[in-house]
Amino acid sequence: MGCTRVEERMAAAFGELEEARVEFSFALDVRFGGVLFALPALLINGLLRHSEKHFSLPKGFYGLSCIFILIAFMALARIKSIEGLRRCPPGDLGKLLGLDRVPEVRTLREKLEYLCEQGDVSEWSADLSRDWMAGNPNLAGYLYVDGHVRVYHGKQTKLPKRYVARERLCLRGTTDYWVNDALGQPFFSVDAPVNPGLLEMMRSEIVPRLEQDIPNQPSKAELEASPWLFRFALIFDREGYSPGFFLEMLKKRIVCYTYRKYQSEDWDRCEFSRHEVRFPDGEVVEMELAERGTHLGGKIWVREIRKLTNSGHQTALVTTDFLSDAARIAGSMFSRWSQENFFKYMMQHFGIDKLLEYKTEPIAETTRVVNPVYRGLDGKIRSNNGKLARRKAKFGAIVLEGELEKEKVEEYERKKAELQEEISFLDKETDELKTRRKECPRHITFAELPEGEQFSALANDKKQIVDTIKMIAYRAETAMANLIKPYMTDKREARALLRQIFAGEADLKPDEDNKTLTVSLHNLTNPVSDRVVRNLCQELNATKTIFPGSNLRLVYKLVSD
Repeated sequence: MGCTRVEERMAAAFGELEEARVEFSFALDVRFGGVLFALPALLINGLLRHSEKHFSLPKGFYGLSCIFILIAFMALARIKSIEGLRRCPPGDLGKLLGLDRVPEVRTLREKLEYLCEQGDVSEWSADLSRDWMAGNPNLAGYLYVDGHVRVYHGKQTKLPKRYVARERLCLRGTTDYWVNDALGQPFFSVDAPVNPGLLEMMRSEIVPRLEQDIPNQPSKAELEASPWLFRFALIFDREGYSPGFFLEMLKKRIVCYTYRKYQSEDWDRCEFSRHEVRFPDGEVVEMELAERGTHLGGKIWVREIRKLTNSGHQTALVTTDFLSDAARIAGSMFSRWSQENFFKYMMQHFGIDKLLEYKTEPIAETTRVVNPVYRGLDGKIRSNNGKLARRKAKFGAIVLEGELEKEKVEEYERKKAELQEEISFLDKETDELKTRRKECPRHITFAELPEGEQFSALANDKKQIVDTIKMIAYRAETAMANLIKPYMTDKREARALLRQIFAGEADLKPDEDNKTLTVSLHNLTNPVSDRVVRNLCQELNATKTIFPGSNLRLVYKLVSD
């Protein structure tokens, strides 16, 4: 359906065509035509920069750049899965690529399969990450690290359960650990089918990579000259709280920021003073801050900084950064919501949790996993501790009751005896469980897991390549949002306006004589939005972007202009 370039398709079928030529034709009311507005930003953010270095496709109608641009356009048009392509007009999407139609779902899957088998997805993603860091080294010096659980509802394998904070439930799934810059933009993610926890992932996977990739790190001589100078900062939530890990990183001259666990009593209000705190995105707020030196776990001295809220609550953070002032540290730590916003936005608009394929992969037998027996004992101990706390509180409340009437004394004594018996039983059971837990190894190899507990990993290569393109699309959208914000009264609506542009229809007018392709976007819902689009067109036209595979320069305008 929609195939008009029959000769080229016949040549491709017999292996005589390297790839179809990019050839635009005059077209009106092309659905999703607005995504062509994002092409300059996609190319600047590296969509095709390293593709030919790491990937190649056999002879055929659809070439490498066509596949990459199509997936990026799908992401921006909010086509969240490959199957979603079935419900879109193939001819209209094909016109945006300079072809007669886009590949069908089966063909696109085959192309991705070939790219994963013959190419190097990890190296391609790493090259892009290094480029993004080098492009803005100031943002790369402060990095947010957090895990994101992709819930799995399939039946191909019995993945272990993990706690999903957004659902407040323990659900089966796999964890991706993301590294984002100071503004919440993604650098890379690491898949963890067997989740060793945030600390172990940072030790084994994330920190070694950052040590190699982050640009403009201080030299050895500079580090020796200044005892508080650091290479870069890691910012994470309470899951990474560990005095031992802080010390381990500090020896590498890497500082850590996190919220404090086991916060002590509130500090006196007279210790707090008003500070002007600037967030990485430029927003300035005033905060009541106080600071002390704190010795954690008898292992390391840290700075403890507290923020006093209007309700009187004190939020404590700890850091091994002794160089930056308290306001700078507070701005970086309390901007960690930008990474949470990134996860929420990517799930809602880009479908990063969508299952891309049903294939599974075996897990190496030597992989260390948590012993299910240890996990069961530990869970039972935690449950008993909760029960003990509640019963002791109840027992204390009974003891502190006032004078009792004579007829209630007997009932009081009975309740007291029952609680004492329950507390004694739970104490004894908990001590026995702790003894068994101490004798039980916490980790075992995957081969030692009972047969009923073993599982397979979800195949990740296809997802990694699609997710990396979605990262590029997100970065491109962010760059475009920053372009139009100066022209908007409500800057929070920038992304919503871009989504309206990407979903809008456009007219395509190629001009071979002048070597241009004019993309005329249909007018939006109001004159204010149209004015913003006109300013965006000026910014985009200044880039003089050539459509890949052609000699046509893109020219952007509104239909009414």
